[in-house]
Amino acid sequence: MHRVHAGPLTGFVGLLALLGTLSAMVGLSSLGWAVGALSGAVLGATLNAALVRHGAQGLGPAGRVTLVRAEMACVVAALTADSFLRPAHVAVLVSLTALALLLDAVDGRVARRTGTVTPLGARFDMEVDAFLIAVLSVYVAPAVGGWVLAIGAMRYVYVAAGWALPWLRRPTPPRYSAKVVAAVQGVVLAVAAADLVPATWSRVALAVGLVLLTESFGRDVWWQWRHRGDPVPAPAARGALSGAPVTAVALGVVWLALVLPDRVQEMTTIGAFLRLPLEGMVLVGLALVLPVRSRRWLAWSFGLLLGLLVVVKVLDTGFLAVLDRHFSPVSDWVYFGPGIGVLADSVGQTMAIATAVLAVALVAVLLVVLPLATGRLTRAAAEHRRGTARALTALGVVWVLCAVSGPLVGPVGRVASTSAAGLALDRVQQVRADLRDRRAFAGEIAEDPTRAVPDHQLLRGLRGKDVLLVFVESYGRVAVQDSTFSAGVDAVLEDGTRRLRAARYSSRSAFLTSPTFGAGSWLAHSTLQSGLWVDSERRYEQLLGTDRLTLTDAFGQAGWRTVSDVPANTVDWPQGEEFYGFDQMYDSRNVGYQGPEFGYAPMPDQYTLEHFRRQELEPSDRGPVMAEIDLVSSHHPWTPLPHLVPWDRVGDGSVFDKMPEQGEPSDVVFRDPEAVRRVYGESIEYTMDTLVSFLERQPDPDLVLVVLGDHQPHSYVSGGDAGHDVPVSVIARDPAVMRRISDWGWQDGLLPAPDAPVWRMDTFRDRFLSAYGPRLK
Repeated sequence: MHRVHAGPLTGFVGLLALLGTLSAMVGLSSLGWAVGALSGAVLGATLNAALVRHGAQGLGPAGRVTLVRAEMACVVAALTADSFLRPAHVAVLVSLTALALLLDAVDGRVARRTGTVTPLGARFDMEVDAFLIAVLSVYVAPAVGGWVLAIGAMRYVYVAAGWALPWLRRPTPPRYSAKVVAAVQGVVLAVAAADLVPATWSRVALAVGLVLLTESFGRDVWWQWRHRGDPVPAPAARGALSGAPVTAVALGVVWLALVLPDRVQEMTTIGAFLRLPLEGMVLVGLALVLPVRSRRWLAWSFGLLLGLLVVVKVLDTGFLAVLDRHFSPVSDWVYFGPGIGVLADSVGQTMAIATAVLAVALVAVLLVVLPLATGRLTRAAAEHRRGTARALTALGVVWVLCAVSGPLVGPVGRVASTSAAGLALDRVQQVRADLRDRRAFAGEIAEDPTRAVPDHQLLRGLRGKDVLLVFVESYGRVAVQDSTFSAGVDAVLEDGTRRLRAARYSSRSAFLTSPTFGAGSWLAHSTLQSGLWVDSERRYEQLLGTDRLTLTDAFGQAGWRTVSDVPANTVDWPQGEEFYGFDQMYDSRNVGYQGPEFGYAPMPDQYTLEHFRRQELEPSDRGPVMAEIDLVSSHHPWTPLPHLVPWDRVGDGSVFDKMPEQGEPSDVVFRDPEAVRRVYGESIEYTMDTLVSFLERQPDPDLVLVVLGDHQPHSYVSGGDAGHDVPVSVIARDPAVMRRISDWGWQDGLLPAPDAPVWRMDTFRDRFLSAYGPRLK
């Protein structure tokens, strides 16, 4: 049995004390705890194995200083992980980093003065430097750009290359310049993390640091290449990690993959990770009884499956945070392209591309690392059968007792966990349900009560009216009720109601339940238009291939000119004509806009409405028009925002030229969750105020509007359990139009109260057609 040195054990206990103190002072999520503790465990196991391998009696004075630095680096890693869940504790992180960098100048001096300079001490010091630099590069990457990860990854790529190319493992002559370059990386990363200088200066300093680091590694590689023919010394040929440390890391990786929760809020509780995964115990148990070949096949198959499950868990985390539902393996791949586009609007094109590349790389790493980890774990279990059997028996008894007694750990679930197996089973069942739903949805599409209604009877209660179906992006119940920003939106709606009454408009409002959440506006549009519940991309694609009557079709068959105005579209949309039946389609390319973009929105809502008025409402020699208009200034990332200008100055949109630079940059706003919620509320205020202003100046007495949201905003704005309700209003000047919906029970004004009626969005089509035409059965 390997000897356990006191130094690594003491260091691990000290690290736990540091994490506990930090948690008590500023708070630390369970993800931060897990990353910090796992880093410390790997540190302790690796250091102990190195001490045994070198025959050292323990850590000298300099080694103890380096150990303190290593503990600080582990705490910085914990804070970095924590920063992905909530605002970072920048002052604490930077202070610990600065102290670790200062101590880097101390341990070497202590070693020289005490005569305790050793190769092990030098290697330990170098690995701590590399780990701290890697952690800092991960921390600053979201703000600076994904390219900065190359600084942190370079050391580990170099080591990994040495596994395949033995000549890269040859020790190089010590160079003082290499130490200076390493120190430069720590300093520039710390400055970038502290956000002490303008972002441009940080990027320049980090770029210079990366160039210096590349040159330093390049010089070492060139020296090793020139001496590649020389024999490699035996100690250098050995792997940096071997034996117990590798097994410990493999165990930690497999355990974490098995118990990893799929909700961000669950990662903030320590109970999310204090679970015993039955799947892991079954894997180890089978490794004890299977022959070598079968064991290897099991380990690699289990590892690949586990890697795929981790990918699904990560996707679930994102989909639950944004769309309030789990990822569907059948139909949700279509979201990744638009998702990268929305991310680019928030953090910039370069960072979005870097994030996408990093995500693909991480998936590849998972599908390699997890099979390697399960292989190592099963091999170690087979090599130590007696001890493994005893440990497995004890854990099995604990698991059974927990399963029977059912103790809960926080909000996550039982200590006796089967979450990985449950996830796999759930996804198989989901795929089967999706396949069954295709047949059921085909029957729903075919069952259409409008087929028996003659064209001349459709919408006869709206003859001669111009009807606008206006979707307001991300306009959800949270905008008008029980949120930090709803008071501002409510004030705009109440003022808008008064202004519309003064302009002789009436309005009634309620709520509709949208089939989607956070994104996927087209699902809501097709649900409202078709009278079918379109809650998935698969249903949407299936619907587009049919002749189901839409509201647009109904208006077109009854004699209206039908128009689509979707300023966010930048490419052709054949479904607009083929499925919806629009006669005219406007998008970002054919409306003559010459102004700037505002985040996601290619143009302000004011320009969209003014162009539509000029083209479709202003001409006197025309028939009635029905239009679907999408207002997208309230689309994520909700900043920068335009502001209203006099309508007669809108022109070609160049009047908006200077507004984006006057607004708040999205990459700054999104560092502060409260600022994100604030700008969302301001975007809804802008759009609704613009719409009211538009109606005030319309002379058309026969104008009718249906104004509604498409879905709630993302959950980091709406919070958990916000529901899928969106406000809806009918606005008209003609009292006869409003009388036809008097039995709906909707409330007066633009602002629906919390107790306003709530309909499913797919019921609107038939109720609308029944109100203004023959009653549908």
